[in-house]
Amino acid sequence: MFINDVLHGKGHTVVTARDTESVQSAVAKLAEHRIGAVVVEDQWMRHAGIFTERDFVNAVARQGAAVLAWPVSKLMSSPAVTCAPQDRVDAVMAVMTLARIRHLPVEENGRLVGIVSIGDLVKHRLDEKALEAEVLLDIARLHV
Repeated sequence: MFINDVLHGKGHTVVTARDTESVQSAVAKLAEHRIGAVVVEDQWMRHAGIFTERDFVNAVARQGAAVLAWPVSKLMSSPAVTCAPQDRVDAVMAVMTLARIRHLPVEENGRLVGIVSIGDLVKHRLDEKALEAEVLLDIARLHV
C-alpha cells in the first residue's frame, strides 16, 4: 500500500500557518482543527517547515508562556521531512519511527498534496489487516 491510498481515504486537506504568524495563532489552529501539526509557509507560500504540538510543549517547558507571542518560525522544525504519494506505507512508518516524528507532509513535484500522521498510517494498516482477515475467512467458509 502507498501513501496515496492513505490520502485517498483521509483527504488532501492541509492546515497551514504563515512563518510570521504567532505561536498562539498556530496553536489555536491545532485546537480548532483537532490536529497535531500545521505546515508552515513562507511569504511565497512555499512550505518552510512544520510546527507540531510537541514543538509547542517543549518550548513552553523551556521558555514559559512568552513563546505564545513568538513567530511560529522560531519554533518550527525546518526543513520538514517529507514523503511522496508513491512511497510505501511501511517505508514511511519506518522513517517516522527512526526520526521520532509523528507527521509528514506529502509532496508531489514540489507541491504540497497532503499530510499523514503516524495515526493515519496505523489506522490504514489495521484496516488493511481486517480486510485480509475477512478475505481469508470467506475463503475458509468456501472450502468447508
